Amino acid sequence: MAQSTAAPAPTTLPAAAPLPLKAILPWAAFFGLLMLVLLYFVGAEQGALAVFSGEGVHEWVHDGRHLLGFPCH
Repeated sequence: MAQSTAAPAPTTLPAAAPLPLKAILPWAAFFGLLMLVLLYFVGAEQGALAVFSGEGVHEWVHDGRHLLGFPCH
């Protein structure tokens, strides 16, 4: 008895439709603003520019500040 070893026919995946810029732009703006806020809190939240008084924010982001190369003391 001979068995057929024919390979299955290759299947092609449908091409992905490109996303329109109008769908991406609001999300890109949101995440860009979020990154700027995070960068502010890690890089500049202390001293004269502080939004919150005290050392609470500084202590929470202290290791991240050093990891990203911001001087803090």
